[in-house]
Amino acid sequence: MFSGRVLAVVFAIIVAAAGYVFWNRGTPVSSATVTKGDVAEVVYATGAIEPVTWSKVLPLLRARIVDHCGCEGKVVRKGDVLAKLDDTAAQAELRQIVAKRDFAQNDVARFSDLMTRGATTRLTLERAETELRQLDSQIAALTARLTDYLLALQVVADVNEEDIAKVVTGQTALLRNDGFPQGGLSAKVAAITPKGDPATKTFRAYLALPDETPLRIGMSVEANIVIREKRGVVLAPAEALRLGSGAQANAGQATAFVIENGKLKAVPVTIGIKGGRLIEITSGLAEGAALAAPVKPDFRDGMAVRVAR
Repeated sequence: MFSGRVLAVVFAIIVAAAGYVFWNRGTPVSSATVTKGDVAEVVYATGAIEPVTWSKVLPLLRARIVDHCGCEGKVVRKGDVLAKLDDTAAQAELRQIVAKRDFAQNDVARFSDLMTRGATTRLTLERAETELRQLDSQIAALTARLTDYLLALQVVADVNEEDIAKVVTGQTALLRNDGFPQGGLSAKVAAITPKGDPATKTFRAYLALPDETPLRIGMSVEANIVIREKRGVVLAPAEALRLGSGAQANAGQATAFVIENGKLKAVPVTIGIKGGRLIEITSGLAEGAALAAPVKPDFRDGMAVRVAR
């Protein structure tokens, strides 16, 4: 009887000791370290590459094409021949106008001489000068050549209406296209449409591309428009923070759970820029602090934990 009681007491002690050991081992958690680095707030958008200006190349005169350069997709410069027209009629017209201009120029010179001698009126001279200017304009129009220019490219991006208020001209946009996995593509916000699309709830932003961009007309891109950025700031993983709600969220308040001596310590922090995976910490944490991450709903101050390996 006595020995049975002893065994029961011993068993109870063993169970209590086991429970104590198990309890003090704590809940297994993963940890993340507070670091320093750069962070940026971005607005995501998608779009396609389009030329800033579409131009139709048309001859000044309607005529039969007698030759073509076959230069589609190539860079052309001033003086390059894109197509040759049958210019027989145009050359004849030009010769007639040049002859008229020469005659008018002689008239101007003659009337100027007569004017100095008082043999004609200023009105007559001015009429001759006007006719000469008109003939010069006609000759310029007939002899004008097709001028080439580099078509500036842009990204026509759709931005959600809840984000458009953050986007302003001059901001940098980082672009991504599967055809250029090495990255390094960028653009600048050049313009924003004043009216959105009520069906898709988006606004269009026009992102100007540099002349040396490898992107081509018709390509699709993903754009991250950089709203603001900071360098060398304290950063914590987004999953290591319990963000506030209501007034706390508006004030940038959150809670981090620091791991100290096998227990969680709830630390109120103030956050700044929210990046994709990292969030700026403006107060409450220092570089090197170990945080429990991801934050779980049952985390509380003083909770016993152990870092899972």
